[in-house]
This record gives sequence, C-alpha cells and structure tokens, in this order.
Amino acid sequence: MIAAVLYRDGDWNKGMKEFENIKIKKIDTSVIKKAKKNWDSIAKPLGSLGRLEELVIQLAGIFADEDVRIDKRCALIACADNGVVAEGVTQSDSQVTVSVAREIAEGKSNINIMGKAANADVYAIDVGMLHDAKCEGIINRKIASGTGNITQGPAMRREQALQAVNTGVSLVGEMKQKGYQLIVTGEMGIGNTTTSSALAAVLLNRSAKEVTGRGAGLSADGFGKKIATIQKAIEVNNAATQDEPLLLLSKLGGYDIAAMTGMFIGGAVYGLPILIDGIISSVAALLACRLVPSCRDFMIATHVTEEPAGIAILDMLGCKPVIHAGMYLGEGTGAVCMLPLLDIALSEYRYAHRFADTDIAQYEKLY
Repeated sequence: MIAAVLYRDGDWNKGMKEFENIKIKKIDTSVIKKAKKNWDSIAKPLGSLGRLEELVIQLAGIFADEDVRIDKRCALIACADNGVVAEGVTQSDSQVTVSVAREIAEGKSNINIMGKAANADVYAIDVGMLHDAKCEGIINRKIASGTGNITQGPAMRREQALQAVNTGVSLVGEMKQKGYQLIVTGEMGIGNTTTSSALAAVLLNRSAKEVTGRGAGLSADGFGKKIATIQKAIEVNNAATQDEPLLLLSKLGGYDIAAMTGMFIGGAVYGLPILIDGIISSVAALLACRLVPSCRDFMIATHVTEEPAGIAILDMLGCKPVIHAGMYLGEGTGAVCMLPLLDIALSEYRYAHRFADTDIAQYEKLY
C-alpha cells in the first residue's frame, strides 16, 4: 500500500498517519514562465486563447518541460455499486453497473467511442461492483462487493476507504509505467449521483435539496425520495459535523469515488495531469484536495455538469472549466471531450508563427 500524509489547510490533519511517507511533486514555476513567454511570442493578441493557453502553461509546469506532450493518454473508469440503490433512488438496479462495465471492457460503451475519437485508451476497473463481470478486459481491484446502504449506516469501513484511495494512487503509477502522459477520470455505478450529492452537501455546507439532481433521470416522486434519502443518510451517519475527509468518505461515499480520490492524489505523486469529469469525479477531486491540497495543481477541470453542485464544487476547487455543454453522461465522456481542444491548443503553441518571424509588431500588455 502506498503511504501518504493527509494534509489539509496547512496543518497535519487530525494526526492521521496512514499516508506518512508520500512525496508530492511540485509544479515547476520556472517552466511555467517559459511557457507563458512562448505563448506571448506568437503573433496574436496576448492571451487570446484564454483558458487553452492557461492549460498548456499548467501542463508545462506539471511535466517540468515547456515542450508539452500528451500523445499517450487514457481514461480510467472506476466501477462500483452502492447499497443506497435499495432505497429506490434510481431508475435501474445494480445489474446495469456490471453490464456497462463489461461493455467498457469490450470497447463498446459511450466512453470507448468518444475515447477512440479523442485518441485515448480506456480501462474499466472493478473497485467495488456487486456482481463479478467475468470479463478478461476488466482490471480487478475489488475492495468489496458494493457498499452498505448509507441510510442505515456507513458505506464502508474507514480502512476500506483508505484501501480504495490507495488503489487509485497505485493505478496512476501503473499507467505512468505504461507510458501514459495524461489520465481522464471516469466512473460507472448505479446510485453514485446519490452518494456524490450526499458528500457534496456536507463538503459545500448546503442542503440536500440544493445539491441534488435527477441523475440518470427521475420522476418528481423519485426526485423527492432521492433528496429525502440523502438527508437521512447525512443524519444517520452524523456526517454534517464530520471534518475528517477519509472518515466522511467512508460514511457517505462509494468505492468509485474513493478510487478517483486516489487518482487525483496520484497525479501529484507521479507528476501526471488528471482530468476532472462530472459531478462524481468533481466530488472526488475536492476530497483529494482536502486530503492533499497540492494535488490541485495537477487537476484539469473539463466541463460543467448539469448536476446542481457541479459549478459550486469547481469554484471551491478554484478550477475553471472550459466546456459548457449541459452534459451529464458520466463514464469520463465529458472529460475526453477536452482532449481535442488541448491538442488544438498545443498545435498552436508549437507551430504558430512568431512575431519575430513576421512584420507584425509585438503586442504589449497595457493594463
């Protein structure tokens, strides 16, 4: 198991020592300056590609190399089931989780089609599905066969949450060994908009009603039941007063959220950019920052989900998304849409003509 220190808000967090020996990489500020200078040398108005310029500069700092390369990239899809499905908060049951996970492993799901268009390999990881997929293509990192029903008690034991987080960190390390330069986070798990909304309510200090969306689609009655279920889960687990991130995760979360939390921490451990997908991925990113704040430097926000808590979580993270398209499909599909935009930005960054090569006068910053 990888060890790290859970560090939050500048202080050691509650004396927790499970993560004691982690070595977090730092963004290279000298390379950031060089990348910024490179952008400013291109014959166009300064900063006129907005967030795309900022993201290329961030990538340069992550890689400590102004010659940014993200040619080899992948999507890691954490698959897990949630006991709260028993409360009738979803249209479908846990059998759908294993069916879609199998489709991902066989290259047939939404993320595979979109990932292929974006030149990204896709991996399905069983971190906590109720049923076994019985498919060779699925990476087996199962912590348990689904979580407990959060309206009856904790989703998992604290040590299981820790194991899932460490699984996510380790997966990033494995992908780096395979030569991947960028990782998209994604998930598949019926009921996980309920668990992520419960966590969002506590993390944002908002009511269940304020942060809860309809997920894959619920009737008015179903939506009301979902809000009541989330509120009950928070009360039963005494979660509203819980300020230890790992314990909060164990009370209300899922193995998919925990594994993605580890992936975001893994970005800081292994020096790789990790892309945030939708609401579930965003909640995992926020938990990761509560545990290891410096991992924020290695995160890239891709799009704004339709879920109500989406923009609030990104604001709390200080992450500015690029795509505003009303997506909420999951599986990492929103995040892979960011890859072609990054490719376009990098083409401009590398190949555009410079002021020095033209008779155009160099722009200056006048404000």
